[in-house]
Amino acid sequence: MKVIGICGSPRLEGNTEFYIQFTLNQIKNYGIETELIRLRDKNIAQCEGCYNCVEAKDCAIKDDFQEIFNKMIEADGIILGSPVYNSSITPKLKALLDRASFLGRWKANDMKKDNESYKWNGTAFSGKVAAPITVARRAGQNFAFAQMLLWMTVNDFIIASSHYWNVGVAGTGGGIDANKDEEGIIIMQHLADNITHIIKQLKK
Repeated sequence: MKVIGICGSPRLEGNTEFYIQFTLNQIKNYGIETELIRLRDKNIAQCEGCYNCVEAKDCAIKDDFQEIFNKMIEADGIILGSPVYNSSITPKLKALLDRASFLGRWKANDMKKDNESYKWNGTAFSGKVAAPITVARRAGQNFAFAQMLLWMTVNDFIIASSHYWNVGVAGTGGGIDANKDEEGIIIMQHLADNITHIIKQLKK
């Protein structure tokens, strides 16, 4: 069993990374393998809408996307984390999710003719567990959180939740101070419990 955390923040060891790594550490305590992936060091171009993946079952753009996509496919659970910039997730995370969604659907399905209807075979992510984490100094969480939830639900994930939305409040004055967010840490702890519980139930 393995859970990966994908950090969309451009800051090294910033607040978003703190919450993701904390959650991964709690999951690791249950005996599940974990891995943190920082997008800040990765080259991920935006989707070009070329539809190459429909036939080739692969993305035509060759960059760091393929390595991350393969890790997403192999994982049992995925945590997505992003700071909130203008009420949105970061561009690099959005680029990753756009391409992963497109390729993930066509890896499991074929394009139908104009007069045919779709009976989807799921996606490459069907049955995997996922959860979003957003971080903001004060406001803007809802839209960014919803962006990731919408991506998860359209890609046939099983959503893990906590006893409150998985949001962190940190970064006043640009500070890296997520460790002071006691409520946020408790939320992430329970999120880790739920992710672990769901994955272990699915593996029975």
